[in-house]
Amino acid sequence: MNPPPASETPYPWRMEDLVSLCARRGIVFPSSEIYGGINGFWDYGPLGVELKNNLKALWWQRVVRERDDVEGIDTAIICHPRTWEASGHVEHFSDPMVDCRACKKRFRADQLEDAGKCSAREGSSEHDFTPARHFNLMLRTSIGASEDAAATAYLRAETCQAIFNDMKRVRETSRQKVPFGIAQIGKAFRNEINPRNFTFRSREFEQAELEFFVHPSEREKWFEHWLDERVAFHRELGFGDDRLRVRPHQPTELAHYAKAAADIEFLFPFGWQEIEGVHDRGDWDLRRHSEYSSKDLAYTDEETKERYLPMVIETSVGVDRTCLALLANGYAEETLAEGDVRTVLRLPPAIAPIKAAVLPLSKKLAEPAHRLERELRRHFNTFYDESGNIGRRYRRQDEVGTPFCVTIDFESETDGKVTIRHRDAMSQDRISIDSVLPWLRERLETGK
Repeated sequence: MNPPPASETPYPWRMEDLVSLCARRGIVFPSSEIYGGINGFWDYGPLGVELKNNLKALWWQRVVRERDDVEGIDTAIICHPRTWEASGHVEHFSDPMVDCRACKKRFRADQLEDAGKCSAREGSSEHDFTPARHFNLMLRTSIGASEDAAATAYLRAETCQAIFNDMKRVRETSRQKVPFGIAQIGKAFRNEINPRNFTFRSREFEQAELEFFVHPSEREKWFEHWLDERVAFHRELGFGDDRLRVRPHQPTELAHYAKAAADIEFLFPFGWQEIEGVHDRGDWDLRRHSEYSSKDLAYTDEETKERYLPMVIETSVGVDRTCLALLANGYAEETLAEGDVRTVLRLPPAIAPIKAAVLPLSKKLAEPAHRLERELRRHFNTFYDESGNIGRRYRRQDEVGTPFCVTIDFESETDGKVTIRHRDAMSQDRISIDSVLPWLRERLETGK
């Protein structure tokens, strides 16, 4: 896609710089890279998986563990095929597609400005497009040992449909009453015609979704509640007003079953894009699954004896997109007073892949440094580095977002203290070795 005007992208660096850092430091890189990669699929390296797991853990803490009205589940990636008939995905989940007869490439019909020039036509650089036709985005697979008898199934296009399938059993086994919610984090798959913008639009991605079931009379109240909750979550990730906004859907944008919807958008280097959606889905999903499964999914209020299909308020956050937003929001290149340039990732401490690095000033101090690092490692992810001068080691930790570096020097043996360096301010504190763990724990929990 064409880059947005510079006035809309307050980033003094190029997207290629961030992509390069992610590959160089083992955060995110192309899947099957030794074979040239596969478009739309990405692997998270040692630091990337820590970042991603920390984001998912924080989401789970806020959405599930801190509430008594939300239950968590983990469902299979493959659902019964009737699930996708009921949801409308088999019939309607498609994008308009065109092919170029000359270069044989495929493009979305509504994004032809991204097609570029045709590389196969002599005397003209214009593509020779076919008429637009719809292309179903679900990825198919087969179930069964025999090819002839194998049943067609689909890798799930979204994680929410399994939640609707399990709603009745989860509600009964957890003894929940409406209003209540079911949450899960999991992989989803879409056969995107044109994956692009690094990990933003991929064919395999992860979602963190909540389906919250409410009485029809309370759907507006709960929609506003969850929209506020989700915006607060992204504020907690450090997204400020200049890079985070809520865009309510216009009536013409709403799905036929939806009463309200809003996108929480982040300003990426390639423009404003959705990282989470909050939707009032009504009773569409439960009604359709009741019809297609012939199972009654209605709820009876024990006190009033009223029986009804609950309405559904959904929050759906793209985990990979939010990881990319965290990287873009935190990435900076700074010129220091001495003229050096440092690359730094200002990640929230709760999200940072490495919480603390232990750096002995000399290899002669390896024994006490290893002892301290092993103690800290029992509580959070740490890193030990004794290679190179201390300034270079600080820079290596800066560019992967490590919030604190703990340096053991020759005075530590006599005064029992270490120096802790702060990533953002590059200031230093001298504290006792015995207080390092509580000192770090307090700041990791508060984010300060």
